[in-house]
Amino acid sequence: MIEKIIDKIISKERLTDEEFLYLEREGGLHQLGMLADLVRTRKHPDKLVTYVIDRNINYTDICISACKFCAFFKKPEKKEGYVLGFDELDEKIRETKELGGTQVLLQGGLHPDLPFSFYEEMVQFIRSRSIHIHGFSPPEIVHFSNISGKSISEVIRRLKLAGLGSIPGGGAEILSDRVRQLIAPRKCSADEWLAVMEEAHKQGLRTTATMMFGHVETVVERLEHLRRLRELQDRTGGFTAFIAWPFQPDYTRLEEIEKSSGLEYLRMVALSRIYLDNFDNIQASWVTQGPKIAQLSLHFGANDFGSTMIEENVVAAAGVRFALSEKEICNLVTGAGFEPGQRRMDYSLVNHLRG
Repeated sequence: MIEKIIDKIISKERLTDEEFLYLEREGGLHQLGMLADLVRTRKHPDKLVTYVIDRNINYTDICISACKFCAFFKKPEKKEGYVLGFDELDEKIRETKELGGTQVLLQGGLHPDLPFSFYEEMVQFIRSRSIHIHGFSPPEIVHFSNISGKSISEVIRRLKLAGLGSIPGGGAEILSDRVRQLIAPRKCSADEWLAVMEEAHKQGLRTTATMMFGHVETVVERLEHLRRLRELQDRTGGFTAFIAWPFQPDYTRLEEIEKSSGLEYLRMVALSRIYLDNFDNIQASWVTQGPKIAQLSLHFGANDFGSTMIEENVVAAAGVRFALSEKEICNLVTGAGFEPGQRRMDYSLVNHLRG
């Protein structure tokens, strides 16, 4: 059967779910890498590897979701959390722009007391600083809908009017409600996550898609996640990129779970590239895997090195603290035999570097 699957990939035919599961079970690491690299090269023959300069702005760590996998959040009743003021936002944006940044990734906890008007005003303030806002994952959008009594469509419309430019794929975890009930029972359902993204695409907002794997999910549930993303992308074409990363268990309520290895990560990147035939871009996850594994992933289907992440707080709270400058990213890309290029969220190029 492996020969049939290889022939289908070479012929640009779509893999079935059964073929994905067979390839996941029987495919060797080097075999997966070569197949994923074939698909990647077909989509990106120019050897370009892109990256974006931005920072994660976590506007609050106060959250009612209390996800078992999160080491970042603070319970509302503990009085230890924060909400960033506009002066702090202004300083973070100023520094980002001085470093050549083109966007901010704006995400935070599900705060029980902040009104929807707070988020509209925050978006208006940030947008007035002339920087792209890649903000508010689907669980946040659903939360805004719940606290305001407004529909998902109206929430997105008003945030877009305020200046929201695109939506990140956070909060997807695994798009299986069995998994979500185990690790994040208070967070939006898989259907709600997908509904937010579909509505955003209808309103002209591009979004990314993510997957956090390596906790309580099965391989079949990983496939369910990928299938639902592929189906939505067939309908809308609104996803710009897919990003997968392994769960980081330290300092969480799931800390007994063994960390996924770098090899498992590379296999997942390769399988994603092969199965998600309607996604143009696959991002490497150096924030969780470190620079060398991320560099290797460029030969396992990834064509984007993600963000310089001037600031990152959520993964760092789980004890994982990798940091890369723009120069280091460019050196890693060229060291892997590719050419680096700074991009915007929509993958248009800011600066095409050579050498």
